[in-house]
Amino acid sequence: MTSEDFRAAAHTAADLVSDYLAELPARPVWRPMDDEARRTLLDAPLPAAGRPLTELLAAIGRDVLPHPMGNGNPRFFGWVNSAPAPAGVLATLAASAMNPSSAGGDHADVHLERAVVRWIAELVGFPHPAGGGLLTSGTSMATIVCLAAARNRAAREAGWDVREDGLAGMPPLVGYVTGETHSCVRKAAELLGLGSRHLRTVATGPDGLLDVDDLRAAIGRDRAAGLLPFLVVASAGTVGTGAVDAFHPVADLCAEQRLWLHVDGAYGAFGVLDPAIAHRYAGMERADSLALDPHKWLGVPVDCGCALVRDTGELRGTFSLVPSYLRDEAAGALGWFSEYGTEQTRPFRALKVWATIAHRGRDGLSRDIARCTALARRLGELIEKDDELELLAEVQTSIVAFRHRAAGRDEAALDAVNRELPVAVQRRGRVFVTGARLDGREMLRACLLNAATTEADLELLLAEVKAAARELP
Repeated sequence: MTSEDFRAAAHTAADLVSDYLAELPARPVWRPMDDEARRTLLDAPLPAAGRPLTELLAAIGRDVLPHPMGNGNPRFFGWVNSAPAPAGVLATLAASAMNPSSAGGDHADVHLERAVVRWIAELVGFPHPAGGGLLTSGTSMATIVCLAAARNRAAREAGWDVREDGLAGMPPLVGYVTGETHSCVRKAAELLGLGSRHLRTVATGPDGLLDVDDLRAAIGRDRAAGLLPFLVVASAGTVGTGAVDAFHPVADLCAEQRLWLHVDGAYGAFGVLDPAIAHRYAGMERADSLALDPHKWLGVPVDCGCALVRDTGELRGTFSLVPSYLRDEAAGALGWFSEYGTEQTRPFRALKVWATIAHRGRDGLSRDIARCTALARRLGELIEKDDELELLAEVQTSIVAFRHRAAGRDEAALDAVNRELPVAVQRRGRVFVTGARLDGREMLRACLLNAATTEADLELLLAEVKAAARELP
């Protein structure tokens, strides 16, 4: 392939992607793939001979781009998936062209990652000692990184070297979560050998926030039983309702009890940039660790999470392992990123983060986030005015939890309707919403992450929910 061949194909790809993004608002948000389109992808034979780039791009335009998840559309309200930031889309191409391993060394991606991790910490107001964080595939991996550091500190203080000896024979370490804590915390506890049986579910109050009195009582019971409490997980925006825990009381208790406070900020931590709700995040900076996703509210193209840790030494002491073939005498005091997490070969995630933040700036990101939270509050108002709908929780960030309440149906029938509604709405193709359970009841949850969403889109969402409900048996 000549450089001119690649240049021509790159121009074609740019046109293809530009057309795709421009046409998104006019397309169905999502539609099921037909059998033939699905078979085209599933049953594709392994090619013996190569194909020209022009043919490959044509196949992408024909077989892939017409069948998106839908999250680029301003009427997509499902899960916690953002539209891709244009600057991040372009930066992804350049990062792929360089294709480094961002484990360490003296090259641009390593220094850029140190800068953007600091930027992220500054955006959310979290203390950032040099080396106190790294980019990951997402908050699921960032949570493993943070909880591993918490586990090692607790084991060391109990007289155990968990890296050398494992957990066998050690009194069980106990962590504390709520019923709304993201499932990645349980996965991390299982993978780190802690066991989900030793994750205590603490009560929440009527506001959906962690109950500190119940937490204190649970810690006391576990200490009396000879167990080792070591971790509390608070939330900077639950997935179900977007609730933000009251951090100061939790941090006070953790300091008193010598527990590691981890904050799950995957979705919601960036909400602190909105002056209207920034007060909810007071005390988040007191956490020992914070996990969050630039690929959510910032719109950085997937994948990109971030682990921030207050004590650099705890992080490096948990993961550092430098075999002779990776020794780098010029690495400096911080060493390599591979000493702070599980990945050795690491992709160049930093460029798309840098481009996304640099393109919008703090002020632009703040405006985008404030628009989403304002729209969410407006959606809550529209729901409260509608006799067919019920708002299930205060709108704290940009997630709105609600349900359809068809007249004449008992609770079991209402649950059945609301369980089926998300898919029924999705298949209509005009908006996309997902569901969950809250306090034992089926609900719909609309997550607003796209600043291009309008109030007309909100009205369409509610109209589609009611229309789909009328069509259900």
